[in-house]
Amino acid sequence: MPGIDQLLAIDKSALGEASKTLHEEELPMLVELLGEKDDDIRYKAFLLLQYRSALYDDVYTFWEKFREKMKSSNSYQRSIGLMLIAENVRWDKLNKMDETIDDYLALLNDEKPITVRQSIQSLAKIIPYKKHLLGKIADRLMKLEIDSIKETMRKLILKDIIEVLIMIKKYEKHDDIDDYIFKAITGGLLDKKSVKLIEALM
Repeated sequence: MPGIDQLLAIDKSALGEASKTLHEEELPMLVELLGEKDDDIRYKAFLLLQYRSALYDDVYTFWEKFREKMKSSNSYQRSIGLMLIAENVRWDKLNKMDETIDDYLALLNDEKPITVRQSIQSLAKIIPYKKHLLGKIADRLMKLEIDSIKETMRKLILKDIIEVLIMIKKYEKHDDIDDYIFKAITGGLLDKKSVKLIEALM
């Protein structure tokens, strides 16, 4: 897959398989294409790198570039950065996440609710590999001011937070999490269906 034309020719449903046949020398080009203004090019490059990261450790080499993207003035770039960081935590033998976690958690207060959601949801890929950071992650999640978020997104983001906190509970006991979840499901923001789904997860 040497160029943009070939990238665009790949059907989205085939990107997972295509990621398996990438050559290491093609990765820098794909990382470069993450900055493309063309949505289709950028998104396909991102998906290829995301699929590749789930299988092999060679995308981990670009960790610092992804970390830089998390500080971008462009919300798409911030989202790309955080999701590729989360995907590559499984390969983080150098413990780069220890230095990156504050930059990552800063996105919980991002101006874009969709970026906030992506940062919370992507924590599910970090938690199994970075158990020593669970206390910090849980603390920052529970301190997130739900009322400061766009009203139409509050319920979704609260559900995201609770799902991640429940996942953390499976790895370590955290009394504050139980208190937070109890207050969340009795606070009136969540509907009955959401409460039932949360109770089922617990």
